[in-house]
Amino acid sequence: MKLTSRSEYATLALVYLTRHNSEGYISVDTIAKAQNIPPKFLEQILLTLKRSKYLRSLKGQHGGYCLAKSPTDISLAEIIRLFDGALAPTESVSENFYESTPIEKEEKLVQVFREVRDFVAHKMESTMLTDVS
Repeated sequence: MKLTSRSEYATLALVYLTRHNSEGYISVDTIAKAQNIPPKFLEQILLTLKRSKYLRSLKGQHGGYCLAKSPTDISLAEIIRLFDGALAPTESVSENFYESTPIEKEEKLVQVFREVRDFVAHKMESTMLTDVS
């Protein structure tokens, strides 16, 4: 698993929104400056999170984004999968995004990669936004 800048920025934005959850709607510019994210790129990421029902938005002078779910109910695994797909090191051991790969010829290698997948998936699924905010 290798994180893309989209999933890294999404996670940074969500951590910021978690820390400021009681403040209501927060503007894209505020999040972008605080987390050093290009504003135009952040807008696209926040729209994806909104469409996936992780965020709500409000237009206007006092608008912005806020969490639509409790941060205790949003795992890192959900966000990474939304932007990057599989948490597995190779698609042939992925439970959610399986595709055949050449490594399947070697069962002992496949087993090691399954163990890596299981460790990473467990860690990411059990880590909520509140745990990293």
